[in-house]
Parts: sequence; C-alpha cells; structure tokens
Amino acid sequence: MSNSQAIGVAYADPALNSFEVGTASVPIIATASGNLNQVYAKTTHTSGDFRGYYSRVEFAGAGAGETLRALSRVTAAQGAGQTTNGAHISLAINTGGSINGAGNALRATIGGTATNPGGTLAALQLDSDFASGGTWSNASFMRVTNSGTGEVGNFAAMPAVSATGVFRAKVGSPVVTHTIPVTSGGTTYYIMVSTVA
Repeated sequence: MSNSQAIGVAYADPALNSFEVGTASVPIIATASGNLNQVYAKTTHTSGDFRGYYSRVEFAGAGAGETLRALSRVTAAQGAGQTTNGAHISLAINTGGSINGAGNALRATIGGTATNPGGTLAALQLDSDFASGGTWSNASFMRVTNSGTGEVGNFAAMPAVSATGVFRAKVGSPVVTHTIPVTSGGTTYYIMVSTVA
C-alpha cells in the first residue's frame, strides 16, 4: 500500500528507539484499501509463549496513560454493508488445530501486588462518548452476533455458584425490583434484577 509520506530515521534517534509517521495536522494520505502496516509471521515452537508484539510500560510517576491506544474516526458517510471498528482481534482454530487449555480472542486481566490500590477498578470498561442532543436507540454497550454459519449457544461461562461470588446462589425469596433492557430481532426483552439477595 503506497502512501504520501517519506519514511526515515531521525538523525537525533539513530537507534530507532521511537518513531513518528505523519502528524494530526499532516497525516499519511491513503486513497485505496489495504494495510498501512503489516507483519506476517509463523512459529513452530513447541513450548513457552510466542508473541507477535510485546509492549510494557511502567508508570513510575504521577501521570497516567495507556500502553496501547487505538482510535478510528469516521468523517464521511460509509457505503452500505461497510463495518468499521476501533480494533478487531480474532482467534481462529483452523483444520488440524486444537486447544488444550483456554483459547480467547481477547483476554483482559486486572491484578497486581498492591493490596489497596484505590480507584475504580475493572478488567473491562465499556464507555459511551457521544455528543449531547442525539438519539442513540441503535447503540448498545455490547452486541452479540453469530457471524459464521456455526452458532454459539452460550452467552457466558461463569464460575461455580458461590454465596459471595460473581454467580451467587439464591438466598431467600428475591423479588424483581429493576430490569436491564436487551434487544433481540427488534424486540426489547428485560433481564430481571433485584435489590433483594
């Protein structure tokens, strides 16, 4: 995929410890579909972990940030049937392949050695960031699809039932006090929840 920018190593950084291609005001301009950056690899290792990319950042000061940030912006009307994602991560188990353990298209882990880290913590945060004054009835925090011809029937796999865990056993006679709306095929259904355990 050709682009409009010349790429080179800055004289001040001959070891290529960092690099920048394009800027917010002068981005790389592409006029055809394709991959701007691409890496194809194959490994035949028999033990241990192989990673296509590994990036680790230690935040040792008062500032915050991310180890990885991806942002897609749509500034033109897209054609019928087009799909745009901020990120697309897949795991494919093809003919002859098998998993002996866990296989995840995306794994998000929260942890650490601090016993009282503070803040509001989650392994996964689902955000919305729309402007005010709009109508977002076609948006949801999560959407489930079976994109292939095979159908996955389980919505989630939970830990064993525990009175204090994330999947709790019924205690007493709970009543419905609130609902969570879920749409399916244009129909709204409601997950029943209760403030009574």
